[in-house]
Amino acid sequence: MKDLRDKVAVITGGASGLGLAMARRAAAEGMKLVLADIEEDALRRVEQEFRKAGVPAIGIWTDVSRAHDIERLAEKTLATYGAVHLLCNNAGVASGGAVWENTVSDWEWVLGVNLWGVIHGIRTFLPIMLRQDVECHVVNTASVAGLLSVPNMGIYCVSKHGVVTLSECLYHDLQQRNAKVGVSVLCPAYVPTGIADSERNRPPLLRNAHRAKTAEEIAREEQLRHAVSSGRISAERVAEQVFDAVHASRFYVFTHPKIKAAIETRMKDILEERAPTDTSQPKS
Repeated sequence: MKDLRDKVAVITGGASGLGLAMARRAAAEGMKLVLADIEEDALRRVEQEFRKAGVPAIGIWTDVSRAHDIERLAEKTLATYGAVHLLCNNAGVASGGAVWENTVSDWEWVLGVNLWGVIHGIRTFLPIMLRQDVECHVVNTASVAGLLSVPNMGIYCVSKHGVVTLSECLYHDLQQRNAKVGVSVLCPAYVPTGIADSERNRPPLLRNAHRAKTAEEIAREEQLRHAVSSGRISAERVAEQVFDAVHASRFYVFTHPKIKAAIETRMKDILEERAPTDTSQPKS
């Protein structure tokens, strides 16, 4: 997609972090915005920010894990703007721990947002894009965790591996049909966003029964929070790379090229049928 002016962008997780950075970049491209988020106050604040700047924008409270909410998002998008041209399935949450320690609620929450959110977005918006028969694009936010297998991040890695292969399959399906819809999958490493504190948005029904956190859990959470906050590439820079990919119809978006060495190691582990290498540990 070369010219995005006056086109319509739908961005989930659009009230903060990468989603907000993408929304600001979309606005700079002259796009009309539909922002979906589960944080009501942040959503209203950002919606007003764009409107005061003269950017056509609507904010719609959305739980991406629920098909009905995404369907309602599409209905309101069409009722307001009559079309959708760019879909950014970006909403995401994170939870750590050894895979046997994760509860059913942990799995339902992380997979519901990270994977089912993308599934619902594709199932709902792709038919609309195909009917429009004009140039459109889908950006699915995965992670380098979708290409690696990291200790104490199994639940997150499973969700993001799903997003990567879903995006690849979507690309093939669209290519076979000569569709005018492009696809990109975003695979960032650590970027300073609020994902390390995503527990704040966990629905009450999916919260674990109250218990004191172990010292190991607290240390692990602090390590993740420090790693995320120490990310050297800003959300704004990631948004630039995303829109460069949209303009160029580029599929993979790697924000941290050095991570390719770890991805290569994993691929060699598979091809040589050897045990998985812990790529999270620095080489001695």
